[in-house]
Amino acid sequence: MTLVGYQAVMQGHTVLFTSAANMLNDLAAQDGDNALRRRLAHYSKTTLLIIDEVGYLSYSNRHADLLFEIINRRYEKNATLITTNRPFSEWNDVFPNAACVVSLIDRLVHHSEVIAIEGDSYRMKEAQEQALARGKVKRGKTK
Repeated sequence: MTLVGYQAVMQGHTVLFTSAANMLNDLAAQDGDNALRRRLAHYSKTTLLIIDEVGYLSYSNRHADLLFEIINRRYEKNATLITTNRPFSEWNDVFPNAACVVSLIDRLVHHSEVIAIEGDSYRMKEAQEQALARGKVKRGKTK
């Protein structure tokens, strides 16, 4: 996803890359309406906002409302790229009891390209290859 952001920057666009947890915790920590408005504007104004790792943690209704507010402010104005390990059908588990989940997903998928990537984790594959390489080195040294 960072390559997409890099290409956007190279074409003159403004890009902000953040994890869902960092962004939502940042917004939730704002004291007062004015501070929250400024942070919402910060996340809303870039040409491309990349939100990584939606779905790895569960969030409160407040966090769900804040994510909805960001998506709603960007809706049909600026591009948003989201990575998630969960299908939309499981987002009620990510945002339990949040009333805005259906509206959030509705805005995300409208005018969107949803790309499902299936396959093994490249990190797991890399770790297995490294473990195998270490095993070969160790065997080579002991023989």
